[in-house]
Amino acid sequence: MKRIAAFEKVSEGRFLADGGKKENYDKIILPVRATAGSAGYDIVTPQDVTLNPGESIRIPTGIRVRMEEGWVFQIYPRSGLGYKYRIQLDNTVGIIDSDYYYSDNEGHIQVKITNDGKEGKTLFLKSGERFCQGIFTEYGITYDDEATATRNGGFGSTGIKAK
Repeated sequence: MKRIAAFEKVSEGRFLADGGKKENYDKIILPVRATAGSAGYDIVTPQDVTLNPGESIRIPTGIRVRMEEGWVFQIYPRSGLGYKYRIQLDNTVGIIDSDYYYSDNEGHIQVKITNDGKEGKTLFLKSGERFCQGIFTEYGITYDDEATATRNGGFGSTGIKAK
């Protein structure tokens, strides 16, 4: 295993600016793996969440990740929540690039989920409960890649249009 990253809390000011509540800042828990064989780092919610069928919510996690260049942190819903409630990430898979850490939003990882269940089940998460997981993946680039732009923000902030 390669050790290529470290999790940190964002500042309290950033957490509050992104919709977190002051009383929840101290409840932020940095992601960890549950077992030695786990690929995913469990991400917990620092606040209670109630999500009715058909509803979406953006959860400010209060965390950021510093990682080596050439790696990406991919976020997925926890499989149990997907199976029981059809909980889905609104962007299917969250992609946290290595340069996101340096963004003006401190690289704050926020996750938007939707309860897409058809059985009428409401999801209740208590502060500190796991709701998604992230996996570090190494990636490559093409021989003719000439990208030189720098990031400033998240959620589509690079502004680069497909050709």
